Amino acid sequence: MDFSPKWIAWEVTRRCNLRCVHCRSSSEAEVKGHDDFSLEEGKRILDDIASYAKPVMVLSGGEPLVREDVFELAQYGTDLGFRMCMATNGVLVTDEVCEKMKASGIRICSLSLDGSTAEIHDDFRSQEGAFDGTLRAAELFKKHGIEFIINSSFTKRNQEDIPNIHKLAKKIGATAWYMFMIVPTGRGEDILGELITAEDYEDILDWHYEMEKDEDTLLVRPTCAPHYYRIVLQKNKEAEADDKLKRRNLKFSTGGSKGCIAGQVICLIDVDENVLPCSYFPMGAGNLKEQSFKEIWEDSKLMNDMRDFKRYKGKCGACEYINVCGGCRARAYAIHGDYMAEEPFCNFVPTKIKKREAAESSS
Repeated sequence: MDFSPKWIAWEVTRRCNLRCVHCRSSSEAEVKGHDDFSLEEGKRILDDIASYAKPVMVLSGGEPLVREDVFELAQYGTDLGFRMCMATNGVLVTDEVCEKMKASGIRICSLSLDGSTAEIHDDFRSQEGAFDGTLRAAELFKKHGIEFIINSSFTKRNQEDIPNIHKLAKKIGATAWYMFMIVPTGRGEDILGELITAEDYEDILDWHYEMEKDEDTLLVRPTCAPHYYRIVLQKNKEAEADDKLKRRNLKFSTGGSKGCIAGQVICLIDVDENVLPCSYFPMGAGNLKEQSFKEIWEDSKLMNDMRDFKRYKGKCGACEYINVCGGCRARAYAIHGDYMAEEPFCNFVPTKIKKREAAESSS
């Protein structure tokens, strides 16, 4: 498997205009002890990464639009040859912002949409008017010809709204819809009781599989839900699935990638310059003030642990689908305190374990 970095989320600020219940970085208007790095330091980071690889760079936060020089960072990355993108909650998007996005070379944006109504979305985002802000941003992106995707995060409080949000993402003109299954990190630790159960998790992924067979206009993909790729293979074995669906899904599981790709082809650089395996993993593999990105990516123990599937523990370690799923490493760490432990929200029992249990019961 090719473990070269292909996608980096870059937390350019931890400040945010919202205070969402699930925020992985516990962002708010001012976050003490996590100041923004300087523009010159940001350029140094981009130069460092560019000397090694040219992954997609997603300007993230917090809310990246609260940073006044964010478009200077975007322009510098564009000039270096990066595909620059932005993840925003949409509330601060204006005509002027859209013009600056296009001028600085930002290729695509993601918008957050966690409910099909203001009541649901604003509750999730802890801010009245957030829903209207997202819809307004979608309209502005269409007006200015900026491609956008919709990211939707789910817990028990909004899981029944999943089909409605999918329909709304299509209606407002998104290119893609990514269904995020919450990982309890940051403020997400405060809503552990709201995590979707393993049983409901499986049902939701089954729904996604059936929905995707009929989805012609959107790219749809469950995120932080690695066992979807196990479900795809299972269902494609059980029945003759649509060939288009097979091609669309299996390219993720057999084309050099798999369900959990933390530290394998993606990572997060936080505002303090720590390099983490993914946006939801709270442990750093190294710091860019002390090491080059190349050194951290290639040599850190944490990154290399993520890539050693034979060392995974519990059901994940015994699972025949380890190479296409792998279980969520961030969720394993959050629940078990061990990032090599089994995925805590998967109810699949691997064949090896079934056989062992059968042998033990018959002896």
